[in-house]
Amino acid sequence: MEKEVIDLFEKTFNETIESIEKVSASGSNRKYLRLISKNHRCIGAYNEDCKENKAFISYAKQLKANGINVPTIYAEDLNHNVYLQQDLGNETLFDFLKTHSLEQTMPYYIKVMEQIAKIQTIKNFDYSHAYPAKTFDKQSMLWDCNYFKYYFLKFFDIQFDERLLEEDFNRLTDYLLSCENDYFIYRDFIPRNIMICDNELYFIDFQGGRKGSLYYDLASFLFNSKTDLDNLTRKKLFNIYLDNVSQYTNINKTESRNYLFAYVYLRLIQNMGAYGFRGVFEKKKDFIKSIPFALKNLDFLLTNVDLGIDIEHLKNCFYQILHSKKIQDTINQNKLTITVQSFSYKKGHPCDISGNGGGFVFDCRALPNPGREQKFKQMTGLDNEVKQYLEAYPQTKAFFDSAMNLINMSVENYLERKFSHLSVSFGCTGGQHRSIYFAQKCADTLSQNPDLNVIIHHIEQNI
Repeated sequence: MEKEVIDLFEKTFNETIESIEKVSASGSNRKYLRLISKNHRCIGAYNEDCKENKAFISYAKQLKANGINVPTIYAEDLNHNVYLQQDLGNETLFDFLKTHSLEQTMPYYIKVMEQIAKIQTIKNFDYSHAYPAKTFDKQSMLWDCNYFKYYFLKFFDIQFDERLLEEDFNRLTDYLLSCENDYFIYRDFIPRNIMICDNELYFIDFQGGRKGSLYYDLASFLFNSKTDLDNLTRKKLFNIYLDNVSQYTNINKTESRNYLFAYVYLRLIQNMGAYGFRGVFEKKKDFIKSIPFALKNLDFLLTNVDLGIDIEHLKNCFYQILHSKKIQDTINQNKLTITVQSFSYKKGHPCDISGNGGGFVFDCRALPNPGREQKFKQMTGLDNEVKQYLEAYPQTKAFFDSAMNLINMSVENYLERKFSHLSVSFGCTGGQHRSIYFAQKCADTLSQNPDLNVIIHHIEQNI
């Protein structure tokens, strides 16, 4: 692959390559190299699937001709399955979202809504190189449903009746096809497939695009597992999208909400199939890490959305998924488990239940003691009155911040080295106030990291 890419680069630019570096391809089987010469740089791509290459190159040229920011295709040698495309750097929209507040990312979100409306409604789009299908039709949807059935439901021993499940798949897909399906769908429209280059958004990985419904891409983006948008933001962005797409095509805004949520169901079905195949079967941990976010979206739909169609057996499978011990065990075995404990120094240090030894023990006894005041005697560090008492002292924040700096250093290192357990303990005189306060606050903070399985144990309190 490297020789073919180098030959194409030097033939195209008439310069010798000075450096080559590998570029991550995330979950795909494509291979990418960053190629740099004295005056040029680009990404060299290799993909054994020639039909997919043709689809990507065809779509890239059409989208660019319609004013959409996509990578420029500099050269192609499809006989050797290689092509050269514009180097857009390394920062995806997903990377930006992880390190910036919602207020900072909102302008990008709004621009995404504006651009996807424009992409979907391009007139006279040529689908002659679409792969594996020209339309996202019933057969394509049922492929996703079967992917989910065989690589998720069966992998995790979810019980179902084959006939009843197939009937529900058909009812769901018939409903999805009852809305207009004459638009370009990106198929994998997620923040990881949007690059930020010179403060502009660029769209990549659209080779799976085909003709279909407007709502599939919205479902993919707004309910993307790892983006984890809150419902208020989703609603705001959806309304912005509806305003934009209405400039290009007629749309029934009243029906749009239910169609969106129906496609969210289908997108979750497709995602969970991928998580089973890529995560469990191929043992790619990043896919398993996405399962908790999918479960959260699934729980939201089951709690808040009624599509008005009979898919009760499918819903029964969804409820089993949400309560599956096997799924939870699979999620947790790929995480770093952190046991956080509070204890009393009067009764000695807690034992290390992991058997690994080490970890952190923080002594809270130098801090103001709520236990000396009568009004706190029957309370613990979980009570708001005790929290307010401790947080009135600046040394409380200094103590916690210092402890978390040390803990986070180990967490980062342990994750990189694939360690399985870390122990963190907070002790005070009676194990009731200060130690419980800090242990709980520490556990709550660590629980925000999806790569961690946090266990909290207050030794002196039955809570």
